[in-house]
Amino acid sequence: MERRSILKAVLAAALLPATIACADNTALDYRYRLTVEVDTPEGLRTGSSVIEVQQKLVRPGSSPGSQAINRSIYGEAVTVDLPNGGTLFALLRSEDQIGWAGIVMQDAAPKVAGESYTDRFDNMLLIDGEVTLPRRWPLIEPDIRLSGYPMMVTFANSSIPTTVKLVDPDDLAGTFGNGVHLRRVTVQITEDPVTHNIVENYLPWLPDYYSTMLDGNRINTISADNRLANDLSQGDFIMGNSR
Repeated sequence: MERRSILKAVLAAALLPATIACADNTALDYRYRLTVEVDTPEGLRTGSSVIEVQQKLVRPGSSPGSQAINRSIYGEAVTVDLPNGGTLFALLRSEDQIGWAGIVMQDAAPKVAGESYTDRFDNMLLIDGEVTLPRRWPLIEPDIRLSGYPMMVTFANSSIPTTVKLVDPDDLAGTFGNGVHLRRVTVQITEDPVTHNIVENYLPWLPDYYSTMLDGNRINTISADNRLANDLSQGDFIMGNSR
């Protein structure tokens, strides 16, 4: 444990100030690059986005003797331009977890036996280079395996939010045509600045959906005509302003 703590301290010092910051709440802030690689008949297509996660340890009022962690996400979805003119969007959420982008590095980090609750939140510093995400994480409970991938979508018409379509990461060909399939999804700690690209180059209407779902409704409801558009909002594509 002592050697592990020393290694974390050395890595954090090497990455400050661009990537890692640590306030008196003892939880590190960090940036990582999310990359999506897609094989196509015209060769490999890739897209990536740099995401910042700010962490803060808090004490929930219902249990003042215990601690919890709040995470704030700053960044945007990954876009991959494909040969047929379509664009694959890998969102800041997964199909199982809305806050996926804020916890994926924690899930990918090494698990240290006997480590305290507060010490585990900088384990991503122990990741060496690029990590390929699993399709699904190991069982957390009987019959529960959460997706290791972000939710993936596309638009039949990128100027019309309600034309959003869910993309099956196991069958990209079903959406984008024969010969198109997902090679891998990776994450890696980085010092690069947070990405700002999606609004200007892909979805200029996103700022108009700050307070509504993509179907224009203010709330998510099971009675919506377009369940996917009603389930997605601006925050699934872009979040916050980095420091």
